[in-house]
Amino acid sequence: MDKMLYVSMTGAQNNTLALRAHANNLANVSTSGFRRDFEQARSMPLFGETYPARVFAMSERPGTDFRPGSLQETGRDLDVAVGGKGWVAVQAPDGSEAYVRTASLNIDALGVLRTGNGLPVMGNAGPIAVPPEQKVEIGQDGTISIRALGENPNVLAEVDRIKLVNPDPKSMEKGTDGLIRVKGQPEVEADATVQLTSGFLEASNVNAVEEMTAILSLSRQFELSVKMMRTAEDNSSAMARVLQIS
Repeated sequence: MDKMLYVSMTGAQNNTLALRAHANNLANVSTSGFRRDFEQARSMPLFGETYPARVFAMSERPGTDFRPGSLQETGRDLDVAVGGKGWVAVQAPDGSEAYVRTASLNIDALGVLRTGNGLPVMGNAGPIAVPPEQKVEIGQDGTISIRALGENPNVLAEVDRIKLVNPDPKSMEKGTDGLIRVKGQPEVEADATVQLTSGFLEASNVNAVEEMTAILSLSRQFELSVKMMRTAEDNSSAMARVLQIS
Protein backbone atom coordinates (compact mmCIF):
# COMPACT_ATOMS: atom_id res chain seq x y z
CA MET A 1 0.00 0.00 0.00
CA ASP A 2 2.88 2.36 0.65
CA LYS A 3 3.96 1.91 -2.98
CA MET A 4 0.50 2.88 -4.20
CA LEU A 5 0.45 5.87 -1.89
CA TYR A 6 3.89 7.00 -3.01
CA VAL A 7 3.06 6.77 -6.72
CA SER A 8 -0.25 8.62 -6.32
CA MET A 9 1.31 11.30 -4.11
CA THR A 10 4.13 12.07 -6.55
CA GLY A 11 1.65 11.92 -9.42
CA ALA A 12 -0.54 14.58 -7.83
CA GLN A 13 2.48 16.74 -7.00
CA ASN A 14 3.85 16.65 -10.54
CA ASN A 15 0.42 17.21 -12.05
CA THR A 16 0.42 20.59 -10.35
CA LEU A 17 3.83 21.37 -11.92
CA ALA A 18 2.51 20.38 -15.35
CA LEU A 19 -0.55 22.56 -14.79
CA ARG A 20 1.75 25.52 -14.11
CA ALA A 21 3.47 25.05 -17.47
CA HIS A 22 0.20 24.94 -19.40
CA ALA A 23 -1.28 27.79 -17.37
CA ASN A 24 1.77 29.91 -18.20
CA ASN A 25 1.33 29.10 -21.89
CA LEU A 26 -2.33 30.02 -21.74
CA ALA A 27 -1.62 33.26 -19.88
CA ASN A 28 0.72 34.31 -22.71
CA VAL A 29 -1.63 33.48 -25.59
CA SER A 30 -1.76 37.21 -26.45
CA THR A 31 1.92 37.98 -25.76
CA SER A 32 3.72 38.94 -28.97
CA GLY A 33 6.54 36.56 -29.87
CA PHE A 34 5.90 34.15 -27.00
CA ARG A 35 7.07 30.55 -27.50
CA ARG A 36 5.10 27.87 -25.68
CA ASP A 37 6.80 25.34 -23.42
CA PHE A 38 6.41 21.62 -23.91
CA GLU A 39 5.58 19.43 -20.93
CA GLN A 40 5.86 15.70 -20.39
CA ALA A 41 5.71 13.19 -17.55
CA ARG A 42 7.49 9.91 -17.00
CA SER A 43 8.05 7.33 -14.29
CA MET A 44 11.43 7.21 -12.58
CA PRO A 45 12.84 4.44 -10.34
CA LEU A 46 13.66 5.54 -6.81
CA PHE A 47 17.28 4.68 -6.08
CA GLY A 48 18.58 4.39 -2.55
CA GLU A 49 20.55 2.03 -0.35
CA THR A 50 18.48 -0.94 -1.45
CA TYR A 51 16.91 -2.28 -4.65
CA PRO A 52 14.78 0.39 -6.42
CA ALA A 53 11.42 -1.25 -5.70
CA ARG A 54 9.45 1.99 -6.00
CA VAL A 55 8.87 4.46 -8.79
CA PHE A 56 7.71 8.04 -8.76
CA ALA A 57 6.15 10.37 -11.32
CA MET A 58 8.24 13.22 -12.68
CA SER A 59 7.02 16.13 -14.78
CA GLU A 60 9.50 18.15 -16.82
CA ARG A 61 9.74 20.76 -19.55
CA PRO A 62 11.75 19.00 -22.29
CA GLY A 63 11.92 21.98 -24.59
CA THR A 64 10.29 24.96 -26.27
CA ASP A 65 8.15 25.11 -29.37
CA PHE A 66 10.01 27.37 -31.80
CA ARG A 67 7.40 27.25 -34.55
CA PRO A 68 6.62 30.80 -35.76
CA GLY A 69 3.35 32.53 -34.97
CA SER A 70 1.21 34.48 -37.38
CA LEU A 71 2.12 38.04 -38.35
CA GLN A 72 -0.27 40.78 -37.25
CA GLU A 73 -0.17 44.11 -39.05
CA THR A 74 0.10 47.19 -36.83
CA GLY A 75 1.11 49.87 -39.35
CA ARG A 76 3.69 51.25 -36.92
CA ASP A 77 7.13 51.79 -38.48
CA LEU A 78 9.00 50.67 -35.35
CA ASP A 79 7.10 47.38 -35.00
CA VAL A 80 9.26 44.64 -36.52
CA ALA A 81 8.99 40.88 -36.90
CA VAL A 82 11.31 38.31 -38.42
CA GLY A 83 9.98 36.91 -41.68
CA GLY A 84 10.80 33.19 -41.81
CA LYS A 85 13.73 31.85 -39.82
CA GLY A 86 15.91 34.01 -37.61
CA TRP A 87 16.03 36.12 -34.45
CA VAL A 88 16.65 39.70 -33.36
CA ALA A 89 19.56 40.16 -30.94
CA VAL A 90 18.92 42.16 -27.76
CA GLN A 91 20.87 42.83 -24.58
CA ALA A 92 19.45 41.00 -21.56
CA PRO A 93 19.30 42.71 -18.13
CA ASP A 94 22.43 40.78 -17.04
CA GLY A 95 24.39 42.16 -20.02
CA SER A 96 24.38 38.94 -22.04
CA GLU A 97 23.07 38.61 -25.58
CA ALA A 98 19.61 37.13 -26.00
CA TYR A 99 17.19 36.75 -28.89
CA VAL A 100 13.58 37.61 -29.67
CA ARG A 101 11.40 37.04 -32.72
CA THR A 102 9.48 40.31 -32.70
CA ALA A 103 9.57 43.65 -30.93
CA SER A 104 7.63 46.88 -30.64
CA LEU A 105 10.64 49.21 -30.72
CA ASN A 106 10.96 52.68 -29.28
CA ILE A 107 13.71 55.26 -28.76
CA ASP A 108 14.30 56.39 -25.19
CA ALA A 109 15.34 59.84 -23.97
CA LEU A 110 19.03 58.99 -24.49
CA GLY A 111 18.45 57.83 -28.06
CA VAL A 112 18.90 54.12 -27.34
CA LEU A 113 16.73 51.81 -29.44
CA ARG A 114 14.84 49.49 -27.09
CA THR A 115 12.19 46.80 -27.25
CA GLY A 116 8.79 47.31 -25.67
CA ASN A 117 10.01 45.81 -22.37
CA GLY A 118 13.10 48.05 -22.26
CA LEU A 119 15.83 45.77 -23.65
CA PRO A 120 18.47 47.51 -25.83
CA VAL A 121 18.56 46.26 -29.42
CA MET A 122 21.98 45.07 -30.59
CA GLY A 123 23.66 46.47 -33.71
CA ASN A 124 27.02 45.99 -35.40
CA ALA A 125 28.99 47.11 -32.36
CA GLY A 126 26.66 46.87 -29.38
CA PRO A 127 23.39 48.58 -28.45
CA ILE A 128 22.03 50.89 -31.15
CA ALA A 129 21.93 54.64 -30.49
CA VAL A 130 19.79 56.83 -32.77
CA PRO A 131 20.57 60.57 -33.18
CA PRO A 132 17.75 63.12 -32.97
CA GLU A 133 15.49 62.52 -35.97
CA GLN A 134 12.21 63.31 -37.65
CA LYS A 135 11.59 59.86 -39.06
CA VAL A 136 13.05 56.35 -38.66
CA GLU A 137 12.90 53.61 -41.27
CA ILE A 138 13.93 49.98 -40.80
CA GLY A 139 14.83 48.00 -43.91
CA GLN A 140 14.31 44.30 -44.53
CA ASP A 141 17.98 43.61 -43.76
CA GLY A 142 17.70 45.45 -40.43
CA THR A 143 19.31 48.68 -41.65
CA ILE A 144 18.16 51.71 -39.66
CA SER A 145 17.89 54.93 -41.66
CA ILE A 146 16.82 58.30 -40.27
CA ARG A 147 15.86 61.71 -41.56
CA ALA A 148 17.70 64.11 -39.30
CA LEU A 149 16.09 67.22 -37.85
CA GLY A 150 15.92 69.99 -40.44
CA GLU A 151 16.90 67.78 -43.40
CA ASN A 152 14.97 67.50 -46.65
CA PRO A 153 12.44 64.66 -46.87
CA ASN A 154 14.55 62.81 -49.44
CA VAL A 155 17.77 62.90 -47.36
CA LEU A 156 18.22 59.73 -45.32
CA ALA A 157 21.26 58.72 -43.28
CA GLU A 158 22.13 55.16 -42.34
CA VAL A 159 22.71 54.86 -38.58
CA ASP A 160 23.28 51.19 -37.83
CA ARG A 161 21.98 47.72 -38.62
CA ILE A 162 20.01 45.50 -36.28
CA LYS A 163 21.87 42.30 -35.55
CA LEU A 164 19.91 39.38 -37.00
CA VAL A 165 20.98 35.80 -36.31
CA ASN A 166 19.85 32.34 -37.34
CA PRO A 167 21.31 29.71 -34.96
CA ASP A 168 20.34 26.04 -34.99
CA PRO A 169 17.04 25.68 -33.07
CA LYS A 170 18.41 22.53 -31.39
CA SER A 171 21.06 24.64 -29.65
CA MET A 172 18.58 27.22 -28.34
CA GLU A 173 16.83 27.28 -24.99
CA LYS A 174 14.46 29.60 -23.18
CA GLY A 175 15.60 31.00 -19.87
CA THR A 176 13.53 31.74 -16.78
CA ASP A 177 13.31 35.38 -17.95
CA GLY A 178 11.53 34.26 -21.13
CA LEU A 179 14.45 35.21 -23.42
CA ILE A 180 16.02 32.80 -25.88
CA ARG A 181 19.75 32.02 -25.70
CA VAL A 182 22.15 29.63 -27.40
CA LYS A 183 23.62 26.92 -25.19
CA GLY A 184 27.32 27.40 -24.54
CA GLN A 185 27.66 30.47 -26.78
CA PRO A 186 27.63 34.00 -25.34
CA GLU A 187 27.10 35.47 -28.82
CA VAL A 188 26.16 34.30 -32.32
CA GLU A 189 27.43 35.67 -35.62
CA ALA A 190 25.04 37.82 -37.65
CA ASP A 191 23.30 36.20 -40.60
CA ALA A 192 22.72 38.37 -43.69
CA THR A 193 19.96 36.11 -44.99
CA VAL A 194 17.55 36.90 -42.13
CA GLN A 195 14.95 39.51 -43.04
CA LEU A 196 12.70 41.79 -41.02
CA THR A 197 9.15 42.83 -41.77
CA SER A 198 8.36 46.37 -40.63
CA GLY A 199 4.88 47.34 -39.47
CA PHE A 200 4.09 43.85 -38.16
CA LEU A 201 4.32 41.94 -34.87
CA GLU A 202 4.46 38.17 -34.55
CA ALA A 203 1.72 36.62 -32.43
CA SER A 204 2.24 33.93 -29.82
CA ASN A 205 2.37 30.36 -31.11
CA VAL A 206 0.15 29.13 -28.24
CA ASN A 207 -3.03 27.30 -29.22
CA ALA A 208 -5.59 28.20 -26.55
CA VAL A 209 -7.77 25.15 -27.28
CA GLU A 210 -4.86 22.73 -26.91
CA GLU A 211 -3.77 24.33 -23.64
CA MET A 212 -7.29 24.28 -22.18
CA THR A 213 -7.68 20.62 -23.18
CA ALA A 214 -4.35 19.75 -21.54
CA ILE A 215 -5.34 21.61 -18.36
CA LEU A 216 -8.66 19.75 -18.14
CA SER A 217 -6.90 16.41 -18.70
CA LEU A 218 -4.31 17.15 -16.01
CA SER A 219 -7.06 18.20 -13.60
CA ARG A 220 -8.76 14.84 -14.07
CA GLN A 221 -5.45 13.08 -13.49
CA PHE A 222 -4.96 15.06 -10.28
CA GLU A 223 -8.40 14.02 -9.06
CA LEU A 224 -7.54 10.39 -9.87
CA SER A 225 -4.29 10.63 -7.91
CA VAL A 226 -6.13 12.04 -4.89
CA LYS A 227 -8.70 9.24 -5.18
CA MET A 228 -5.88 6.68 -5.23
CA MET A 229 -4.43 8.17 -2.05
CA ARG A 230 -7.84 7.87 -0.36
CA THR A 231 -8.14 4.29 -1.57
CA ALA A 232 -4.69 3.49 -0.18
CA GLU A 233 -5.75 4.98 3.16
CA ASP A 234 -8.98 2.95 3.19
CA ASN A 235 -7.07 -0.24 2.34
CA SER A 236 -4.61 0.44 5.14
CA SER A 237 -7.46 0.99 7.63
CA ALA A 238 -9.19 -2.20 6.49
CA MET A 239 -5.97 -4.18 6.86
CA ALA A 240 -5.47 -2.78 10.36
CA ARG A 241 -8.98 -3.93 11.35
CA VAL A 242 -8.31 -7.43 9.98
CA LEU A 243 -5.11 -7.66 12.00
CA GLN A 244 -6.97 -6.55 15.14
CA ILE A 245 -9.60 -9.29 14.65
CA SER A 246 -6.99 -11.98 14.06
